[in-house]
Amino acid sequence: MILALESSCDETAVALFDPGRGLVGEWVHSQITLHEIYGGVVPELASREHLQNFGPLLRLALAQQPASAVTKIAVTAGPGLAACLAMGLATAKSLGLAWKVPVVGVNHLRAHAFSPFLGLHANHPATFEPEFARLLPHLGLLVSGGNTILLSIDESRQIKLLATTMDDAAGEALDKGAKLMGLGYPGGPQVEKLAATGHAAAFEFPKAVAQNASLEFSFSGLKTSLRYQLEKMSPATIEQRRPDLCASYQRAVFESLVRKSRLALERGVYRSFGLSGGVANNQTLQAELGKLARQQGVVFCRAEPRHTGDNAGMIAFAAWVEREVGGVNVSGHALGINPSQSLVG
Repeated sequence: MILALESSCDETAVALFDPGRGLVGEWVHSQITLHEIYGGVVPELASREHLQNFGPLLRLALAQQPASAVTKIAVTAGPGLAACLAMGLATAKSLGLAWKVPVVGVNHLRAHAFSPFLGLHANHPATFEPEFARLLPHLGLLVSGGNTILLSIDESRQIKLLATTMDDAAGEALDKGAKLMGLGYPGGPQVEKLAATGHAAAFEFPKAVAQNASLEFSFSGLKTSLRYQLEKMSPATIEQRRPDLCASYQRAVFESLVRKSRLALERGVYRSFGLSGGVANNQTLQAELGKLARQQGVVFCRAEPRHTGDNAGMIAFAAWVEREVGGVNVSGHALGINPSQSLVG
């Protein structure tokens, strides 16, 4: 039984994972309403919230499974906000000492990379290993507020970084675009909501790409283009055309993601294509990438909505699925946080 803790940003999360059964339980405390008035996450407030909420969440978890059932503790070691990561690590190490069980640090990005397979394990826990093997090699697209990454997972479960963003992440571009259009925090979901009633061809924004032959992403120019467009419009016109602006801006972001993913699929040999990260919850993006996977003849695997954001379920799962391939930092006095940790670092 693995107890997992996640506190990389503004979600305090706890999960219990049994390899033979899957996720036994998950508990999350969101801080969105707290940070909404500031228009973004305030690290000092976030870390205080983690301090206050780990205790109540752990009590809920231990009411489901006693401490004696826990054989390992997994905790997010990075990347993330330093003060927030420190709260999770301090909690995990304290529990490890009290219960005399090992503590492992998990790379948050690698956990996202494996999150599309959590559903497979939930449905087929007894046969997960051969089912998972049939989906490898795997191409993954991780899209969140802080990261836009193309990665591969080979037959030995080794992760390779294929491409990332040269500037803003896709989620960051959506959030900043929302702010420019006068929408609240978090901006991405509000852009999606308004885009559903808008016309995606109403405005022509540059497709957010780096060099056409490169797999790298670039979104800063798109954001600048939106700002120039808004400067030409009156406040009343912006209010009236906001759904069209959202639909057109979102389309430009997503066309870049689809184009680069298609290029990666055509350049490699893959059996599955996965979508993970906070932006993966966008239904339009899911539909477009699912269509791409069908066109390329690969299985489309996307993280379930509850596992697209920051969550402890994927941390527990990564600690188990990477137990023999070097993706987890084994416990000990040297185990610490790494706020700027990379996918492969």
